[in-house]
Amino acid sequence: MIKLQEITFGYTRHRRLFDGLNLQLEAGRIYGLLGKNGAGKSSLLRIMTGLLYPNGGKTEVLGHIPLKRQPSFLQEVLFIPEEIYLPPISITKYLKTQSPFYPKFNEQQFRYYLTEFDITYESKLDGLSFGQRKKVLIAFALACNTRVLIMDEPTNGLDIPSKSQFRKLVSSVFEEDRLMLISTHQVRDLDNLIDAVIVLDDSEILLHQSLEDISKRLRFTTLSSVENDHRVLYAEPSLQGYTVVMEDSAQLENLTESKVDLERLFHAAIQQPERIRALFSTPSLSKAPTL
Repeated sequence: MIKLQEITFGYTRHRRLFDGLNLQLEAGRIYGLLGKNGAGKSSLLRIMTGLLYPNGGKTEVLGHIPLKRQPSFLQEVLFIPEEIYLPPISITKYLKTQSPFYPKFNEQQFRYYLTEFDITYESKLDGLSFGQRKKVLIAFALACNTRVLIMDEPTNGLDIPSKSQFRKLVSSVFEEDRLMLISTHQVRDLDNLIDAVIVLDDSEILLHQSLEDISKRLRFTTLSSVENDHRVLYAEPSLQGYTVVMEDSAQLENLTESKVDLERLFHAAIQQPERIRALFSTPSLSKAPTL
């Protein structure tokens, strides 16, 4: 669905943000894009949606070249940026002006999502808080039923109950012919939502794997001691000893396996990039066959 080949991009002539970046994303997955501030997450999303033009390389989304911004592309790809702007009009009028651009928009779904977010349909956008406006935009995006939905920091401005509701709604609308890509630095907001993770570090794709594959090669557990344990990639003190990310091995015994911890996985990848690359050097999501 999304294919980036040898992408180069920079905001200045003397410094490139991306230099030969490759990435392929397929339908039927909810991807989480993680990275430190300044890693290039937002720029990457904007290249995918045609809002930034790469200096070189090839970008395809649903068979379209994003920078052409053709109607057939725009009606199937929806992007929610981190910084949002909604006009000072009613929700009803917003729908009348925006929904015609999306042939699969479903107003009944939209009303349901608003109710789930505790937003009144008759509200005026300029009378809502930032978090409430964000929820209106998320509800609208989900109701558009586009094949590709890309969100940059969608949970910024949401309170804890709303973040939980966000995860619930995104999971409920996902289908096998759709692709969702969510970028965030609030890693825990993606717990129990994504099924594949991409870590962008130093303008490169450091990790691109399904959570299933990660759970086969890494163990997320607690150890009483980590001294001289070469298997440990990342450790932090806890009441039980140390919470760790470690290489899985047939030699490990009596350890309680846990689900992938996205926050600790991210720390492990950033602190041990070479070991992560070596562990996942076999064919992976990021090296899928060229279509």
